[in-house]
Amino acid sequence: MMRVLILGGTGDAAELAARLATIESVEIITSLAGRTREPLLPLGDLRVGGFGGVAGLVSYLEVMQIDLLIDATHPFATQISWNAVDAATKVRVPHLMLIRPPWEKVNGDRWIEVDSVAAAATVLQNQAQRVFLTVGRQELAAFAHLKDIWFLMRMIDPPAPDALVPPGMLLCDRGPFTLQNEREILIQHNIDTIVSKNSGGDATYAKIIAARELDVKVVMVNRPPIPPGNYVTNVDDALAWVFQKINYSI
Repeated sequence: MMRVLILGGTGDAAELAARLATIESVEIITSLAGRTREPLLPLGDLRVGGFGGVAGLVSYLEVMQIDLLIDATHPFATQISWNAVDAATKVRVPHLMLIRPPWEKVNGDRWIEVDSVAAAATVLQNQAQRVFLTVGRQELAAFAHLKDIWFLMRMIDPPAPDALVPPGMLLCDRGPFTLQNEREILIQHNIDTIVSKNSGGDATYAKIIAARELDVKVVMVNRPPIPPGNYVTNVDDALAWVFQKINYSI
């Protein structure tokens, strides 16, 4: 039996867990950070919560006798990704990153690319009036000082009651979102700018298409650097990597 730990929280992680769960010789454990109140639960065993840094993850890998570690977290979940590289190296567990490709700017896009959420907030000053903010509830405080801008803030869970939030309206919803839905939001709320992280994938790309069609600016937060190591860009290639490791272990 090959025991695989998936660091999850993405649709790709859930798909990978579901497909690996059909293999008799593989046992799947998916770890979720626990930041979403009602996460979509993957197939297989589940653990929720942080590990306690590199040392905690090392201990978990050893105690649970993990054979393979796959990091399929969100492209902006940088800390756990770097911790995973360090921990896997220390215990000599084969490690793979599943990183979906970022969105690429195409003809008609009006992107302003920045390297941080703080930089995105700076860009908005004197350049936007009504903003569709889609960077998640943990990033709202970076925009709270922009009192002259109205924000439509979309997230899965609402912020804490005492959280700093910019002026505007909260919209709690979970993707995937349709193109028609995103068009209606931009038109109904008279949005002139979208702020988004370049998370890639299909689940939230419709807002980028809608912005292109309606000539709406997009302040796009570029991804942070990824750790060194082996990585693939899709679930099929991640499965192929697992199959290769299973064959090597026989």
